[in-house]
Amino acid sequence: MADKLTPQDAVEAIKQWTVLELSEFIKLFEDEFGVTAAAPVAVAAAGAPSAAAEGVEEEEKDSFDVVLISAGEKKIPVIKEVRAITNLGLKEAKALVEDAPKPVKEGVKKEEAEKIKKQIEDAGGSVELK
Repeated sequence: MADKLTPQDAVEAIKQWTVLELSEFIKLFEDEFGVTAAAPVAVAAAGAPSAAAEGVEEEEKDSFDVVLISAGEKKIPVIKEVRAITNLGLKEAKALVEDAPKPVKEGVKKEEAEKIKKQIEDAGGSVELK
């Protein structure tokens, strides 16, 4: 009988995957078990309007996600910018751009998020800060 894979073994194996392989794994995992990795984000977003409705002042965000909405007419310059920003390989950056809308960088400060947005928009892509 084969040895059972431990959670630590699984983490060590996943560390060696590319971003594209990890993305494929997440899709398979979600399909197999009927779950979604995006659920906590939806719950957090649903909770924010109720706080605003109660008259509670919202705090200014200090962490932003830079989401590529589309590559626009010229994909190659956008792929080059995504590679420079994320340090991804050509294949992974191309997959990210082609699968837009996708997050390019998550949890960055406002200044950095705006800089990244400008870089991608100057290359021809459209970006949203969340």
